[in-house]
Amino acid sequence: MRKLSPIFVTLIMLFAKVAKASPLEIGANLPRIEAVLDSGESKNLSERETDDYLLVYFYPKANTPGCIKQACSLRDAYEDLLGKGVTIFGVSKDSVKSQQSFKEKYDIPFSLVADSKSKVIKAFGVPTKVGFANRQAYLFKKGKLVWRDLAASTVKQAEDILNFLNE
Repeated sequence: MRKLSPIFVTLIMLFAKVAKASPLEIGANLPRIEAVLDSGESKNLSERETDDYLLVYFYPKANTPGCIKQACSLRDAYEDLLGKGVTIFGVSKDSVKSQQSFKEKYDIPFSLVADSKSKVIKAFGVPTKVGFANRQAYLFKKGKLVWRDLAASTVKQAEDILNFLNE
């Protein structure tokens, strides 16, 4: 087996660092990215840039304990969030079928994005571990990022957002 040249290895490592996206910064515009919803329908998230608030939250995998808690936190506070003008999209790499099953099983009232090709994950600069998106949340007001949580809570996700909205 041939050894890789140290220069080649260094170049690969440098490219990996440069290619790695950074999470969106406060004030950033809502990314113009096509997303596949749990219904199978494709939507450009930028169509929602005129909404009072748009929450886009990321979770590693549907039907897993932490992701269930996070989704149910938002489900249980859905009416309060809706009353504040918040539209919600949950994003993971799961398939449309998995997202549909997750949504039905836990009576989730908002749209889930089946981002199997990581297009939305990359557009937001969400890091991944072993192919799964990190748990993060981004809140936009009229298309501008006003709040983000780069280490999103599971059971307190809705509470954290409502606290920000009530400030």
